[in-house]
Amino acid sequence: MTAFSILLVGLLLGMKHATEADHLAAVATLATREATLAQTLRQGVAWGVGHTLSLMLFGGIVFVLGRAISPSLEQALETAVGIMLVVLGADVLRRLSAGRIAWLTSRHVHQQTHQHVQRHARQAPARPWPLRALAVGMMHGLAGSAALVMLSLQSLPSWSIGLGYIAVFGLGSIIGMALLSAAIALPLRLSAGYLLGLHRSMTGLIGLFSCALGGYMVVEIGYLRCALFG
Repeated sequence: MTAFSILLVGLLLGMKHATEADHLAAVATLATREATLAQTLRQGVAWGVGHTLSLMLFGGIVFVLGRAISPSLEQALETAVGIMLVVLGADVLRRLSAGRIAWLTSRHVHQQTHQHVQRHARQAPARPWPLRALAVGMMHGLAGSAALVMLSLQSLPSWSIGLGYIAVFGLGSIIGMALLSAAIALPLRLSAGYLLGLHRSMTGLIGLFSCALGGYMVVEIGYLRCALFG
């Protein structure tokens, strides 16, 4: 298998990696914080950049040193991701109950709400980069480094190709998450403009899904797996 083929596979697997359930839950909760498609895309790209930074820094160090990540550390990182998803989902539900979800509107007040959002956008300070999404992506990258690095150590012919594989895998995750963010944002934005009840229901389901998945990860990885193998 040529180096180009290896890197191409890494790119495609990175795009697929972005669609995993815990990644989907995290970015969906982030999407509920934004009012436009462009802002949601920024969230997805920031997640992908944070994910790639962690893979390159943490995974690259492990790859070069030739040492595997301990199972206990891997388990702790995955459990931390579960806790993070619970926190993100709970924040969505909190904002929904407080009436602070972006673009709460209905068809007959759409114009007034549009004007309110414009005024709010002028008054709000500029955010150069979605730091929350960047941090969430970095956490996911740390939790995913172990499996990726072990795969590279076992199957790739050299450390340089291994690091290149990690880099294009990260690039694929950025592309995949940007596309996924757009797919999540479109129904949220459309329902926000015309179907208030549907928009609130979709937002609530996102929060509940994130909490449920995070809780499952904490119990499955942090407790049951520890009790079984610890």
